[in-house]
Formats: sequence, C-alpha cells, structure tokens
Amino acid sequence: MQVDYKQLKQFVSSVFESIGCPEQDADLAAHVLVSADARGIDSHGVARLAGYVRLYDNGRLNPKPQIQILHESPSTALVDGDRGLGLVVAPKAMEIATEKAAIAGTGWVAVQNSNHFGIAGYHAMKAVEKDMIGWAMTHAAPLVTPTFSREKLLGTNPIAVGIPANEEPAFLADFASTAVAYGKLEILQRKGLDTPSGWVQDKDGNPCNDAFAIKNGGALLPLGGDREHGSHKGYALGAIVDILSGVLSGANFGPWVPPFATAGFMQAGETVGNGTGHFLGAMRIDAFRPAEAFKDDMDKWIKRFRAADAVEGQKVIIPGDPERELEKIRLHEGIPLLDPVVADLKGLASRFSLDFNIA
Repeated sequence: MQVDYKQLKQFVSSVFESIGCPEQDADLAAHVLVSADARGIDSHGVARLAGYVRLYDNGRLNPKPQIQILHESPSTALVDGDRGLGLVVAPKAMEIATEKAAIAGTGWVAVQNSNHFGIAGYHAMKAVEKDMIGWAMTHAAPLVTPTFSREKLLGTNPIAVGIPANEEPAFLADFASTAVAYGKLEILQRKGLDTPSGWVQDKDGNPCNDAFAIKNGGALLPLGGDREHGSHKGYALGAIVDILSGVLSGANFGPWVPPFATAGFMQAGETVGNGTGHFLGAMRIDAFRPAEAFKDDMDKWIKRFRAADAVEGQKVIIPGDPERELEKIRLHEGIPLLDPVVADLKGLASRFSLDFNIA
C-alpha cells in the first residue's frame, strides 16, 4: 500500500492526540516518526506507532510530560523526560544542547526518564540546521549479547553524527552498534524470511538465521557478528552508548533498560535508574574555526570521496546519501507500507474513531 506522506503524518498525529498528547507535541512526534519512513528506515517509522500506544496502555508513557532540567552547567544539562514520548523529549533536549552551544561553544545533554526516540539521525540533524555538528545516541532494551556471551545485556544502541557542508548535503552517519536493528528482524518476520548470517544467535549462543531467534531465547549480535569479524568493536560502541545514555544520565542501563513494546516484551522489570536515557550534543563549528571555511572543506572532503575509484558496478557513497535519495522519491510517490503495518494502523483508526483514508 502506497500512502501520501502528509496524510500519513496527519493520521499519526491524530493517534498521538487520541492518547492525550497536546497538538504541538503530537505533530512533532508524528513528524519524527514519519520522517523515518520517508527516509527508508521503515523499522523505526509508523510500524512502531502501535507500540507507543501499548506503552501508554501499560502506564509507561505520559502523554503530557513536564520536561525539566534537573542539573546544568554552562555547557551541559541533565534532563528529566517525565516518561514522555522520546519523539518529543529528545528534540527538546537537543534544543537545550544547541542553546548551550550557542553560548559556550558546545552543548551536551543527558536525558533520563524518557522512552524510545525514533531515528537518531533526526535529532543529530537539528543541530546541523544551526551550523553545528550534532550528536545523538540512545540505549535500548537488552536484546544484544556482548562478544562471547549468551546473556543479553545491551540494546541496539544507535549513534548518529550530523556534519554540515556548504554546497554539498550534510554528512549524516546513523547506525546501530549491532549487526542490524531489531526492527529489521520485524520486517523479515512479517515477510516470512530468514536473516542473513551474522545477525543473530540462538539461545545456546550458536549462529543462526532465524528471524524469530530473540523470541525463541536467542539474541542480536554486536556489529561485526563474531570476534573474527570485529564484534568486540561493536560491543564496545554499544557499551559507550549505554554508559553515556544510562549511567551518566541516571536512567536504567545494561540489562535493566525497560523494553519497548516489541519482541514480545512489555513490562519493565527490576530497575537501577529512571526510565530510558539518551545523550545528545551540539558543537558550534565557529568555536573551532570559521564555519564557512569548514563547510567549504567539507565540500572538498565529500566530493573527493564521491570521486573515489570504486569497484566495478559500485560507487562510493557519503553517509546519508541513500536516505536522502529515497526521501525524494517517497515524498513524491508515497510511502510503501507492509500489510501487517496497514492492519495495525487500521486497528488504531477503529479504536480511536479516526479515518484511515490515506491511500
């Protein structure tokens, strides 16, 4: 099913309003969520909408949070998200980071007591819009084993870094610290397909290709897949994200991070902190050197890498290119939705007495 971007965004906003979100927050949350679909990151788009509603149903989501700064310095802050939508909390935290960077040169914000914040790249790019380098990361529920472990202790724990250029589009690296995000498994589950090798292991720690491995007691693997292919590096990246997002912020961390409404898990168990955490940063370029000179050099960097001598039939891409190209297409032609996602959206439309005429 192909759906119009604007109509889909309006529908998503209406769902968020139906669970009690103020109109402005609902519009912001919908924008963050549907932006993922527009950029081709379907695993973090409207396929997750029903999950946010389940968080609300289970009392884990506050639709009207009082987001506040608990502690701050000229260049840092600790923010309490008051169990709000991470889709709303994270943008407001990044706004604080950019405001501090405008004064101090850099701004860094740790967030506790939040929920899933969508695609990390969206938040990093909010700093890029202000001629700053943006950082965004978050931890997630423990679905990932450290190298050599059979026990799940980390989340997919993504990192995004956005860097502005001048004539060229911004550099945007946005990636999980695992071989793949869990949402990609959900897509394979809906399609009835196996996973490529190196994505998951079974409950005994053996490599497998079962898209339902996690539901059957298995786990996601760190970036690299196994030790011989560098999984210890993916494990280290995930650990760094967890420490900055959880230990530093006072949120839960490691195996205590509460689950999102996926993978068959719902209720949060034992806690060592306060909700889910994020870590966001903004670096004002002209705190280091003139911004225009830097962006001119970024243009040169990007153009040189684009011109790299590539293997036959391939080309060297700049991080962010595939998503930008797909966004142009989907904003014009519509956003494709799998049948199970359409069914979920229709179920929400029925529950909240909303029209689902968005084809």
